Amino acid sequence: MCPARPRMKILEAGFSFESFLCATEAGFQIISAGPKHLCQKCMRPLRVNIDPSGALRVAFILLFPAGDCWLLAAIACLTLNEKLLYRVIPEDQSFTENYAGIFHFQFWRYGEWEDVVVDDRIPTFNNQLVFTKSFRRNEFWSALLEKAYAKLHGSYEALKGGNTLEAMVDFTGGVTEFFELSEAPKELYSIMKKALERGSLMGCSIDALLPSHFETETSSGLVRGHAYSITGLEEVTKKTKIRLVQMRNPWGIVLWKGPWSVYILHRFLDRMSFEDFKKNFTKLEICNLTPDTLLDDVPHSWTVAVHEGRWVRGSSAGGCRNFPDTFWTNPQYRLRLYEEDDDPHDPAHVACTFVVALMQKGRRRDRIKGAKLYTIGFSIYEMIGSEQHLQKDFFLYNASKVKCKSYINLREVSERFSLPPGEYVIIPSTFEPHEEGEFILRDLEICANELKVVMKRVLEKHSELKTEGFSLESCRSMIALMDTDGSGKLNLQEFKHLWNKIKAWQVIFKKYDKDKSNSISSFEMRNAVNDAGFRLNNQLYDIITMRYADEHLNIDFDSFICCFVRLEGMFRTFHAFDKNRDGIIQLNVLEVRTSRQLYHKCQ
Repeated sequence: MCPARPRMKILEAGFSFESFLCATEAGFQIISAGPKHLCQKCMRPLRVNIDPSGALRVAFILLFPAGDCWLLAAIACLTLNEKLLYRVIPEDQSFTENYAGIFHFQFWRYGEWEDVVVDDRIPTFNNQLVFTKSFRRNEFWSALLEKAYAKLHGSYEALKGGNTLEAMVDFTGGVTEFFELSEAPKELYSIMKKALERGSLMGCSIDALLPSHFETETSSGLVRGHAYSITGLEEVTKKTKIRLVQMRNPWGIVLWKGPWSVYILHRFLDRMSFEDFKKNFTKLEICNLTPDTLLDDVPHSWTVAVHEGRWVRGSSAGGCRNFPDTFWTNPQYRLRLYEEDDDPHDPAHVACTFVVALMQKGRRRDRIKGAKLYTIGFSIYEMIGSEQHLQKDFFLYNASKVKCKSYINLREVSERFSLPPGEYVIIPSTFEPHEEGEFILRDLEICANELKVVMKRVLEKHSELKTEGFSLESCRSMIALMDTDGSGKLNLQEFKHLWNKIKAWQVIFKKYDKDKSNSISSFEMRNAVNDAGFRLNNQLYDIITMRYADEHLNIDFDSFICCFVRLEGMFRTFHAFDKNRDGIIQLNVLEVRTSRQLYHKCQ
C-alpha cells in the first residue's frame, strides 16, 4: 500500500525521491498529432506553484491534453465517485505533511490491484505542464495520476490513442458494456440512470469515419473521434418533461452549441436533450463496478473471477470460426449455468443471465516493440457429451448458441447473454489464426458476504420460512464446505450443489417444524440428523444441543442449516481418509494434522 518506509528513509536522508520518466529530461517528447516538441525540464509542483495542494475535482481538471483524451475522460468520471477516487489515489499522501517527492497510485491490472510509485517531477515546456493540466494552477494530482498510469504502460507515448473503457476498468476492475446508439435498446435512458445511481462510470464518443476527421469539430460544437465523460442525468419540465444528459469534454473549451448547454464559473458542461444525445453520438460505454444487470431492478451480487490463458502459435492460436481446421484448437472454458434469473423478462422461458469479458494482455505496454491490439472475440457452445477438449468434428456440425456481436480490436470485448440452465463451453480467439498472446477471461463467482445477500433474496421467495436469511458465520461455513479450489469463493457449479443440499435439508426441517414456528425442538434434531443420513453417537447429539439450541431448547432454520453444513464437512473429511470404505480410518501424525485442517476449514 502506502510507501511509508521509503518516504521516511527519504526524509531522514534529506533528499527528494526520483524515479521514472524524468531521469533523462533531454529529448523527452510530447505526444501530439502534429510536430513533436521536446520537454525542456521536469519540475516538481513546489517549483511550479508555491501551494500545489489543490484537490482533484471534475470542475477543474483537464485542459489541452495531447492525445490521451480517452484517459482524461475516465479521470473526469473517477472524480465523481470519492470512494473510487481514493482507491486509485490513496489519501495518506500530500505536498505538505511528510512530503518527500514520492507518491503512489493503485490500478487494477488483470485481476489484481497493483501499486505504482512515482516521483512528482512532471514534464514541462516553458514552465508549463506539457500533458494533463488543470484550470486551477495549484492542482497537480491529475498530472501525477497520468504519470503513474504512463509508468504502468511503460511511457507517456504508450498512452496515445485508446478507449475510455480501458482506463475505467483499470481504475475500478469493473465489467464493461458497450452500446451502439443507432441500435440502442428502448430502455437506454433507464439503463444509464441506474448505472449512475450504482456508481458506474460512463463515456461516449462520435465515430470519425475518415482519419482526416479525427478530433475535428462538427458544426454543432462536438468533436469526432474524441472521448467525453458522462457526469449526470436530469429531468426538467418545460411544458413537457425533457430528459437531459450532462457530459464533459476533457478539453474543456469546445462545447455543444445546441439547446441546454451551460457555462458556470469555469464548469464547462455539455448538456443536451436525450434525443439530441442519441442523434449526435454513436457510442456509449459503461463500466459497471459489479456485473449487476442494469436492465433489472434487483441486482445480482456476483463478483468476477479471472482465468488466465494464452494463444500459442502452432498449438492454441486457432483463429475464429472462419478457420475450421484450427478453430477447435483454441483454449476452451466450461461454463455451468444453474442459477435461474429471479425476475425474467419472459416468464415462459427460464434463463440464466451472465456476462463474459475477454481481455488481451500487455499489448499497449508492448507498443514500443511494434505490438498492436488483436481483433478478438468469443463464441459459446452448448456442451454435448463430456469430452475434456471438444474436437474439430464438434464445431463442424454444431452451431454456437451465442457469440459476441463482432470481433473487434479493443483491449476487452464483453457482452451480456441469457441462456437456459445447462453446461456450455466458451471459445475465446483472435480473428486470424497463429496470433500469439496472453488473455484473461472473467467469470462470475460468489464470496461469503455476497452469498449472504443472494441467499436472503432466494429465501424471500419462500414465505413459509420466516427467516431473515443466513448469518455471515453460516455463509462462511457453506463456502468452506463447497469451495473445491481453495479460492474462498463459490463458482456457479459449487453454488448449485450447495443450493441443492439446502433444499434437501429444508424439506427435513419443515417435516419437524410442525407448529410452523420456524424452529424445531432439540429433541427432534436427532431424527432430523438421521433423516439426512448422518449417524452420530450420543455425545455428539449432546454437543449439537449445547451449540445450536436456544434457551427454550429450540433450533431455528439458520442454526439448523449451519449444523448440517458442519456435519457434512466432518463426514466428508472422514470419508477422505476411509480408503477401504469400512468405517474405520488409521492416521499417521501428518494425516492427523491434515484432517484437523480439513475439519477446521468448515468451522
